[in-house]
Order: sequence, then structure tokens, then C-alpha cells
Amino acid sequence: RMSGRGKKQAAAGNPKSASKRSRSARAGLQFPVGRVYRLLRRGRYADRISAGTAVYLAAVLEYVTAEVLELSGNAAKENKKTRILPRHIQLAVRNDDELNKLFAGVTIPQSGVMPNIHSQLLPKKTSGNVASSQE
Repeated sequence: RMSGRGKKQAAAGNPKSASKRSRSARAGLQFPVGRVYRLLRRGRYADRISAGTAVYLAAVLEYVTAEVLELSGNAAKENKKTRILPRHIQLAVRNDDELNKLFAGVTIPQSGVMPNIHSQLLPKKTSGNVASSQE
């Protein structure tokens, strides 16, 4: 006989085991609603916290994470990489207006800076240079 530490299968005729679904599964989320609820209670942000608060916050966190990962994945593909690096997260966040506002005070380690050369530092285009380059 096994040690009994694995998850039990929900029996088809047993209504008690069918209702044993996590709050994340009931809400259709990947992020852990129970853990978010525990952290909200332990954080002492308020005296009372409703059950819906944890579901809502978990959904918001999951959405923001999915958005950052999608844009970071696109940045990685543009650089012909299969792995998302901190640099790709930086490029994704700083090129998106709303995420840039959300991550305004955030420093992402090992991500470098945005490519930017001030226009006054660029070489001046004079009419003589343009005429000689066209010939």
C-alpha cells in the first residue's frame, strides 16, 4: 500500500469530494487565491478582508503578469532568443505606456538601459554632406 500522500481522485458519485476545488480553480485562475488571502490577512492592511478581495487581487496580479510575459516574449522573439531575459522584460515594460507608468520607480537588475541618443549628439547633416553623398 502507498503512503497516502498523493492527491485523491474525486469520486464521480461523491458530492463532498467534487466540491473540494481550490478557490483558484473555481475562479478560473492560475494565481493562488488562498495564498493571496493569507498574505492580505498577515499584512494587516485592514481589520477585515472579504473573500472576494483575494480573488480580485489574484486576478489582477495574473493579468499584469500575463501582459508583461506576453510583451517580454515578443521582445525575446525580436532578438531571436527563446528565453526571456531581464533585458527583454525591461524593453517590454519601457516601450508600453501603461506598464511604464506602473513600473515607474522600479529598477530591473541586469536589464541595462533603453537605447537613446540625444538628437543634439548626433552628427549634423549639412547640405554639403548630403550633396557629396548623393554623387
